[in-house]
Amino acid sequence: MITRDITDELIQLSKEFRVITVIGPRQSGKTTLVRNTFKDYQYCTLEDPDLRNLATEDPRGFFSSFEKKVIIDEVQRVPQLLSYIQTIVDEKNIKGQFILTGSHQLELMSQVSQSLAGRTAILKLLPLSINELLKHKYEVLKYETCVKGFYPRLFSEEVRPNKLMASYYETYIEKDVRQLIKLKDMTLFQKFVRLLAGRVGQVINFSSLSNDVGVSNTTLREWTSVLEASFIIYKLTPYYENFGKRVIKSPKYYFTDVGLLCYLLGIENSKQLQRDPLIGNIFENLVVIEFLKQRYNKGLSPNLYFFRDSHGNEVDLVFKNGRKLVPIEIKSSETFHVSFTKQIIKFQKLTELSDKGIVIYSGDFCPKSDAYRVINFRDIATLCEGL
Repeated sequence: MITRDITDELIQLSKEFRVITVIGPRQSGKTTLVRNTFKDYQYCTLEDPDLRNLATEDPRGFFSSFEKKVIIDEVQRVPQLLSYIQTIVDEKNIKGQFILTGSHQLELMSQVSQSLAGRTAILKLLPLSINELLKHKYEVLKYETCVKGFYPRLFSEEVRPNKLMASYYETYIEKDVRQLIKLKDMTLFQKFVRLLAGRVGQVINFSSLSNDVGVSNTTLREWTSVLEASFIIYKLTPYYENFGKRVIKSPKYYFTDVGLLCYLLGIENSKQLQRDPLIGNIFENLVVIEFLKQRYNKGLSPNLYFFRDSHGNEVDLVFKNGRKLVPIEIKSSETFHVSFTKQIIKFQKLTELSDKGIVIYSGDFCPKSDAYRVINFRDIATLCEGL
């Protein structure tokens, strides 16, 4: 079993808070994480229809069946339990009394903020990171890794990536969508998801996307919110403080698993990926989400943005480190070119808040200068430790 980097933070928070809530996409390893970290806890999952019915119809009877600390899996299935948990933890005041997991961000977080404000710590768990794979001696190759993705089942079972992704999409994504919104035509939603995959890493124009899909702008925004709430996509917002009105303010979207992205784009193997015109965008998706995983695994806010203005100045990723801004350029090339640093230098001239820049690419030659440093994408975790 692959030890998750988030484990230390999870254990520490259980000593500080009465409730820990672990949220993230389905199949990201939440259940495995909490059950292996807290082996002496009782466990129940609200995916079980009998337990879910008991929790819904007789919540007091549900809680009376537990004699010690407990893990409640997929708690968003019976959100009214959170009010009872509030009463229990206020009465007993036991650290780490409840470990909760959930897969729907908006639905669960609204309930948590109402019932457990100040009582729970929240952690977000995404699929495996490059760092976790490297520590367990897995080989991380650019093309193969992008196509395979990072869902834990791919590394614990003998399952083909494209088959797993097809099942994941049909079983979880479409299932969650039907639960969260009333879809009249699933084919339009499927078309939207694949078109969104084709625009990965690009500033999104909802009006253009609306015309291509054939539904209203409002509907597309609702669907996008559902995908965000289910941790299928991640919205990267532009950084515009101190830059005035010239900055582009529309977001970019990335998929939280690059393997799912490749599946949606119809890419089935590394040879296809090498020839695909979106290889740069796909590699950028990989890197952005790796940064996100490193922040989440420490229990920290992402503090990640991108920058683009109306004059053509742009930076793929901006990390806000205190008051400083770290400009980051992402290149899929295996050969370093000084031209990779051009946008970093421009950004540094635009603001005094800019720190030393970073170029992340897939080569091994890593030169340094006063203005920037260069790293291989496998070293993102080490880089984040130093920021």
